Amino acid sequence: MPFNINRREACRLILASAVACTGSRTVFAQPSSPFRLNYSLASSMYGCLPLEEILPEVRKIGAETIDLWPLKHGNQRNQVTEMGEEAFRQLLSEHQVRLGMTTRYDLGPFKLAQEIEFVSRLGGRMIVTGAPSTKIPATREQVHAFVKTMTPHVKLAQQHGIILAIENHSNSLINHPDTLRWFAEAIDSPNIGIAFAPYHLPQDPTLLQNLIVELGAKLVHFYAWEHGDGCMEKLPKEQELKQLPGRGSLNFGPLLAGLKAIQFNGWTQIFMHPVPRGIPIMESVGECTKVINQARQYLDQQHS
Repeated sequence: MPFNINRREACRLILASAVACTGSRTVFAQPSSPFRLNYSLASSMYGCLPLEEILPEVRKIGAETIDLWPLKHGNQRNQVTEMGEEAFRQLLSEHQVRLGMTTRYDLGPFKLAQEIEFVSRLGGRMIVTGAPSTKIPATREQVHAFVKTMTPHVKLAQQHGIILAIENHSNSLINHPDTLRWFAEAIDSPNIGIAFAPYHLPQDPTLLQNLIVELGAKLVHFYAWEHGDGCMEKLPKEQELKQLPGRGSLNFGPLLAGLKAIQFNGWTQIFMHPVPRGIPIMESVGECTKVINQARQYLDQQHS
């Protein structure tokens, strides 16, 4: 699907790109040319299957790194604790895969000290978690106060070369577009940023594109994940899969144009949640990999 923008919008995107590139302070490598998405595999896409079965799939989906999830969405982080770090290193080496990150919503943003050390020891670069929960709309002052409370945790992450990525999530302090803007304006370290989840935002391609450009270098992780028909109730599989790019109604072309404008060089995860949590998104390993690759083909067509 072609993506058209007017002259004014094109100029704004070009300017944003220049600002983002000169202002980028991430610990990721410099972006390659031409622009491409750098994929990482979320282990939760395969439920609680063994790492021995998941790691061979990483390179099949065009990735080199894996993101370990703990219970309840997966249990691969728990598997590493059980097998030991050395055994996990051997598995990674066997399959020519690196640990990229872990996702630790279970720990929250204030209890990550040991996880920071774990990820650092194994060569990872990021931990995704969420902001504190809230049932009322957050104010700019509350968002800025949260960023300030993260200072000692960010300093520890910096010492270990880790980025703390806060996902925008429903019923959390960082959940709607303004809170993302306030969060970004309060960040003063390259070791904290935004894990951008379109699923939890209005499904408006232009709004999402503009927001990506506004966030610029503060956006450190991207979920290729749309709302579709949701992920809170058990649905027929074809409806559940509408969370994946190319299957639902969200046009990812503008979003990818925004990522290109800021020369985004973090990881992209093709993502969805199954119902119930903790099961693979499809019945077999091969089918999981197939639908991820179908979504990847769609995304690659959008920015080719």
